[in-house]
Amino acid sequence: MSTLKNHKSTIRAWAMFDWANSAYNLVITSTIFPAYYTAITYTEAHGDKVRFFGVSVVNTALSNFALSFAYLFMALVLPILSSVADFKGNKKAFMMVFTYLGGIACMGLFFFKLETLEWGIICFTLAAMGYVGGVLFNNSYLPQIATVDQQDRVSAQGFAYGYVGCVTIQIICFVFILKPEWFGITDPSFAPRLSFLLVGLWWIGFAQIPFAKLPKDRRNGQRVTNDVLRKGFAELRNVWTRLREIPEIKRFLPAFFFYAMGVQTVMIVAAAFGEKVLHLGAPKLIATILIIQLVAIGGAYLMSLLANYIGNVRVLMLVVCIWIGICVSAYYIDHEVQFYILAALVGLVMGGIQSLSRSTYSKMLPVDEADTASFFSFYDVTEKVAIVIGLFSFALIEQVTNNIRYSALCLGIFFVIGLVLLGRMLPLVKNRR
Repeated sequence: MSTLKNHKSTIRAWAMFDWANSAYNLVITSTIFPAYYTAITYTEAHGDKVRFFGVSVVNTALSNFALSFAYLFMALVLPILSSVADFKGNKKAFMMVFTYLGGIACMGLFFFKLETLEWGIICFTLAAMGYVGGVLFNNSYLPQIATVDQQDRVSAQGFAYGYVGCVTIQIICFVFILKPEWFGITDPSFAPRLSFLLVGLWWIGFAQIPFAKLPKDRRNGQRVTNDVLRKGFAELRNVWTRLREIPEIKRFLPAFFFYAMGVQTVMIVAAAFGEKVLHLGAPKLIATILIIQLVAIGGAYLMSLLANYIGNVRVLMLVVCIWIGICVSAYYIDHEVQFYILAALVGLVMGGIQSLSRSTYSKMLPVDEADTASFFSFYDVTEKVAIVIGLFSFALIEQVTNNIRYSALCLGIFFVIGLVLLGRMLPLVKNRR
């Protein structure tokens, strides 16, 4: 279905999906949930060990294993679902289903306490699945709503909306956590749990804007039968064959795979790392992550602007070098000022590398709107498998060494490999940006 590209209201509506779901990414993945989870799962009797369905596990390792499972499961099913969505012409419907799944799971975290650990981990896992699925189908609209020359800017706009949105809901939650007496709250666990409920409402509520505005695909009216699934697999094979014929993508996806292991893992474990290593406490951790999000807004636009002058691949290589320095520095920090400086640096490169990676991949795709979900499923699956390996490695190293610093240091290896693989792309892009 033909879509008017570079239409301002459509792009704003598309960016509002980042505004909506980034609330999950900040509050649940990065700030309040990790701080709350770490606090309630540490006891004098058992230290940082918890029992999950009778099995003793390090608390932070358990949450990382849960996320690994969520991302692995989604990596397995999303290529199939995206192919069916392209064949059926209903990717918006899939986007809605995953959004409601994630939002409702966040609301379920309102009932999460130490005595309901299993329930909390299940909701935490389902929320991650909802987030991953929604992001894939939202990303697949990028080549459909923006021309190639505008995709860096539009991608950056989406991330900027996301950072502003998540900071806004974070501040609202922050008020309840820091000033519970203003609202007559006496249970110390109530404010964090209320935050999880608000995130679910925020996520589902603001997602109605892109749901109403984003273009509809052409539907063929067929029911999802075995025949449709068979054709979905055929569509998947066709897209895979076409991707393998694009030299830039053949070299970009392996590089993206390795540096995404580091980027996404750092974003997920940053708060837990600050609490375990420096014992900063929830208020300082949340304030730090807020600063990261604000800096990331400027980082997304800065990297987009820099890409106009030296090209996407060169900017990505520069940013990956900075990430390597961050991982090495994390091993040595022993003072909270050092953590704040490192956090500001993370914010600067976090928004840029995510935004530029998405638009770089989008610009390499064939100009064919019909298959955008399938094409982006390979990008998202690459990222999610990377997160699975990154989180699992991080959790396993901590479980074995009982030292989270070693886990942070080892992430630098993934960035080094990503940098080397990005360098292989330079001969393909030396004559163009």
